[in-house]
Amino acid sequence: MLIIPAIDLKDGACVRLRQGLMDDATVFSDDPVAMAAKWVEAGCRRLHLVDLNGAFEGQPVNGEVVTAIAARYPNLPIQIGGGIRSLETIEHYVRAGVSYVIIGTKAVKQPEFVAEACRAFPGKVIVGLDAKDGFVATDGWAEVSSVQATDLAKRFEADGVSAIVYTDIAKDGMMQGCNVEATVALANASRIPVIASGGIHNLGDIRKLLDTRNPGIVGAITGRAIYEGTLEVAEAQALCDGFQG
Repeated sequence: MLIIPAIDLKDGACVRLRQGLMDDATVFSDDPVAMAAKWVEAGCRRLHLVDLNGAFEGQPVNGEVVTAIAARYPNLPIQIGGGIRSLETIEHYVRAGVSYVIIGTKAVKQPEFVAEACRAFPGKVIVGLDAKDGFVATDGWAEVSSVQATDLAKRFEADGVSAIVYTDIAKDGMMQGCNVEATVALANASRIPVIASGGIHNLGDIRKLLDTRNPGIVGAITGRAIYEGTLEVAEAQALCDGFQG
């Protein structure tokens, strides 16, 4: 299982939100490229970038920062989400050296777009499912749909999606542990690998994910915990590497 540091971008700075609320943001750095360097030096093998402004506006806003990080680390897999709602945007990021694009809102509102994106950019598409009580939220989490995360996962199975990033909104940024039960349910619902996100606080939370021994859970995204020092990237990755599942 991979430990994947998150760099959330708002107005060009690296921030963390609580439960996705834009007005409840903590700024951790005004130099996201330097922050990326910190996690690379800690031994991370993938980075998770989110264009928070883009998620609300429906188009990239912090694209220059993303491009700068990809240019600095051309051999590091980078996944980017937030405001990706057209093939042109995907092409822009892929050309910039980004390994994966995360389709969130548009995956819920126009699921056929996911199939189209997978055909155009095979192996590059991740679906981001952000859920509240099991129901998927969209538009920067401002809207909660009537669609269940597990049902969407099954729908995308045949499209060639590389992974699903699953976030429990109630847990995100709260550092109270991730929703292991819901993550396992999603991993069992389809053959698409699942990356857990939201609420990871310490090594104990990583251990809980590992203890499920679910081969479908391939990564864990962590944000506030690594910024506030309750989790060390290197130590967490070592725990995953040494785990006998």
